[in-house]
Amino acid sequence: MKPTKLIPLAAIAAALMPGLGLAQDAVAEVAEVAEAVEAVAEAVSGAPGEQTAYIFTTLLFLFGGVLVFWMAAGFAMLEAGLVRSKNVTMQLTKNIGLFSVAAIMYYLIGFGLMYPGEWWIEGWLGPLFAVTSLEPVGLSPEDADLAYASAGSDFFFQLMFCATTASIVSGALAERIKLWPFLLFVVVLTGIIYPIEASWQWGGGWLSEMGFSDFAGSTIVHAAGGFAALAGAIVLGARKGKYGKDGSVHPIPGSNLALATLGTFILWLGWFGFNGGSQLAMGTISDVADVSRIFANTNGAAAAGALAALILTQLVYGKVDLTMVLNGALAGLVSITAEPLAPSLTESTLIGAVGGVIVVFAVPLLDKLKIDDVVGAIPVHLFAGLWGTFIVAWSNDDASYLTQIIGFLAIGAFVFGVSLVCFALIKAVIGLRVSEEAEYKGLDVSELGMEAYPEFGKS
Repeated sequence: MKPTKLIPLAAIAAALMPGLGLAQDAVAEVAEVAEAVEAVAEAVSGAPGEQTAYIFTTLLFLFGGVLVFWMAAGFAMLEAGLVRSKNVTMQLTKNIGLFSVAAIMYYLIGFGLMYPGEWWIEGWLGPLFAVTSLEPVGLSPEDADLAYASAGSDFFFQLMFCATTASIVSGALAERIKLWPFLLFVVVLTGIIYPIEASWQWGGGWLSEMGFSDFAGSTIVHAAGGFAALAGAIVLGARKGKYGKDGSVHPIPGSNLALATLGTFILWLGWFGFNGGSQLAMGTISDVADVSRIFANTNGAAAAGALAALILTQLVYGKVDLTMVLNGALAGLVSITAEPLAPSLTESTLIGAVGGVIVVFAVPLLDKLKIDDVVGAIPVHLFAGLWGTFIVAWSNDDASYLTQIIGFLAIGAFVFGVSLVCFALIKAVIGLRVSEEAEYKGLDVSELGMEAYPEFGKS
């Protein structure tokens, strides 16, 4: 504001000084000054305003992307805490490996496939190998598309969602899958499967045209990861000793609940970037207010999910189950992700609470079906993802319950079907599961030759 006021005052003073004896010249100079002031006013209200919106939206993408990146640490800690100590190093290796694979595959194939400039099959399939390019160094305002944000920030933000999808699969298949076959599946998931189904909605594809709504990815990211994990768990089979021949279930406790709790809090924190950044704009007062509302709704849903699981496990089992409470918080987060903006804080709290309830009943359901999910990823991301996607129509008048179910089923059928085929092919060609002896010794020693806790001995 200060430059706008000082420029005309200084200019007018300079114009009036010589005009004491030459009135006509003074009038002419004042007219020129008026034109200059008008030009300055146009400049202040025009391009710099667009630049400001461009800058703040870019910063939203970068800050949100960093928070979602931090979720990779959350997944790593959660999984390291919920597996046995003899498998911790493998889980940590898988998590840093899958993120790195996702970064390269999304660059080479995924981003262009997910946001096609031109469709190969309209609304369904974009071009392969449309390699991402960023803005040139030292981009000038005249050469930038100021209506949005930088391509680099957009790519960085969207990449984090792609990697998150793969992280979901990692935990569910823990303690019995080989490293390289798993990473091979991640290549397909992050390079092809996720970008295609995400393009149907976020890339302007057929689901978007139909009216399907998924604000930040309850289905596109979380349920998709859950469906891929389900396919892998079916092909892999359960861990040795998990289920008895008589149908009994033998719990296999994790090695470090402190790490699991830390991982949950990290994921909770990262989710503010996940949902808040999905506003995709921060150049106006309205956008900033919406981002703030999303933060509050996201937090309320997480808290309600944790409390619902805490209370329900006390009532059902007679004691509180910490792992259920942790997954209850995550289920609340997944539940609100499809629509974190439209609901009131009360509605968001209720949506998250239902997510926490879902987890408590879904975990034993999977055990009855003898589907071994080490960390509870399928109940959290798939089951709560279904709930979150469906309930969008409760607060968003532009959505319909039927369309939400169609979108969920379409993405689910595609991701599950292709993932099932991929896992089956990998199993048939190079093998997918470690040997029974290697599973007994632990994947840290048998696959990697190192242990996370060597001084503690074998578990």
